[in-house]
Amino acid sequence: MARSDKDVERTEDGRFLVIDGRRWRATDPLVPDERRHELQTVLMAWRREVKRTKGTDEERTSRDGVQATKVALGERGTPWWEQTEDERRTRWEADVPTPAER
Repeated sequence: MARSDKDVERTEDGRFLVIDGRRWRATDPLVPDERRHELQTVLMAWRREVKRTKGTDEERTSRDGVQATKVALGERGTPWWEQTEDERRTRWEADVPTPAER
């Protein structure tokens, strides 16, 4: 069953989720809800592509799509708490391709 962010333990500073004892960087809380939803939809599509393309020449493209989307969400790359609000906005507003656009 999928977990919602509300059901997941967070570190005191809110920067990480703790799942099964492992820390994962949380999505940037300043990402507007509509954009966060868009990016999460794109992320799920790229993850399906990783599974579909596993072991093929296309797998690298799929994994790059996951990376770009997670960076836009603030879950990878420069930590969102080290960025200015303008840098954060630029990051989540960046064009992130979907598998259909590749």
